Amino acid sequence: MNWEETAQEREFRHEVRAFIRDRFPAGYRPDPEAEHSLEPEDVWGYDWPADRRSGDPERRAGARAWAAALAERGWIAPHLPVAYGGAGLSPMREFILREEMMRAEVPTVNGIGAMLLGPTLVEYGTGEQLAAHLPGIARGETVWAQGFSEPDAGSDLAALRTTAVREPADGGDGADAEVYRVNGQKVWASSAQHADWLFVLVRTDPHAPQHKGISFLLIDAASPGVTIRPLRDMRGAAPFAEIYFDDVRVPVANRVGAENRGWYVAMAALGFERAGIGATVKFERVLQGLIDCLRSEQGQDVRRADTAVLRHEIARRHIELRVQYAVARLTVSRQAAGAVPGYEASVSQLLGAELHQRLARTGAKAFGPYAQLWQRDGAPMDAAFAHMRFDAVAATLLGGTTEIQRRVIATRGLGLPRS
Repeated sequence: MNWEETAQEREFRHEVRAFIRDRFPAGYRPDPEAEHSLEPEDVWGYDWPADRRSGDPERRAGARAWAAALAERGWIAPHLPVAYGGAGLSPMREFILREEMMRAEVPTVNGIGAMLLGPTLVEYGTGEQLAAHLPGIARGETVWAQGFSEPDAGSDLAALRTTAVREPADGGDGADAEVYRVNGQKVWASSAQHADWLFVLVRTDPHAPQHKGISFLLIDAASPGVTIRPLRDMRGAAPFAEIYFDDVRVPVANRVGAENRGWYVAMAALGFERAGIGATVKFERVLQGLIDCLRSEQGQDVRRADTAVLRHEIARRHIELRVQYAVARLTVSRQAAGAVPGYEASVSQLLGAELHQRLARTGAKAFGPYAQLWQRDGAPMDAAFAHMRFDAVAATLLGGTTEIQRRVIATRGLGLPRS
């Protein structure tokens, strides 16, 4: 891969920086009470899906103004074709855009819809589906959530039990009038309580082998029979929700890809999920904040006395971050060559998840007993690492466990046998 940016790419990087400086709403500031986001492409202190409906008028207006500014450039979903509201950017320019937004600490807009569902629809959707859903994603008007995991189907996703039975619509006949009747439960759906639409895996053939009886459906969250309940985690935050489907009627036209072939559509979506630059930049800023704090007057008062081991740990975290950045560049180079992210995305996901936990432990060690302070006022770095330790617990489960990532790397990357 070529590490050198072209003159046009450097010019685009400067264009993005100027745009953020000039167009980001001054009143849309980080929420000091917000928990750290679990999504790697999000900036701490912001939760755009919730902010767009916030009870605080200034926060709500800021979130919507930022979405409108990005939509003018097609930069909410920059990889989408211009005809559907995107910018048609190359993978490298999209990488630059995401990197600069993270470095400027401004939130992405409509991340799950834009980064996961958008490219999946381009790959597998019909012309009607693209026209119906992509413009709303690109304008930040339609927010999506993912409904994959279930109480008994997390790491073993193919064991899912949510069913979709095909039947004629009331008063209709023919294939065009058919619907699926969906029943079941999903869990750990990020920001589903703020979503307008859901993309969901369902079992359409209970007699087929696990991976071959699954379909991929698009479901309006306002459909009768859909119930969404936020899940509160051990930090007191509610980044996830559980979703219940009780005889929900979904048009067959809302199926993406062939019936019983949804597993392959879902794997493509997860490949896009694992391919981001956001975690690298987020952790770089955290590590630099730790270094700055330890060098400050306050940091010298609260840091542990023995700093020799700590210095080595910080150096290791810095090296690991540069490796993670290199892997992110490798992933985007594969995309630029026309490939869908595969094992490279799993390498990036695995590195980021485990680095998240190691970085949290390093920060906690740096402050000794002060790292146990939970209240932000008066704690070192506003208790950032106390909260980060809790945030990091789920890192090796999100988007596929570390065991699954290692299996993907072994079989698809190294060609090792599955047995």
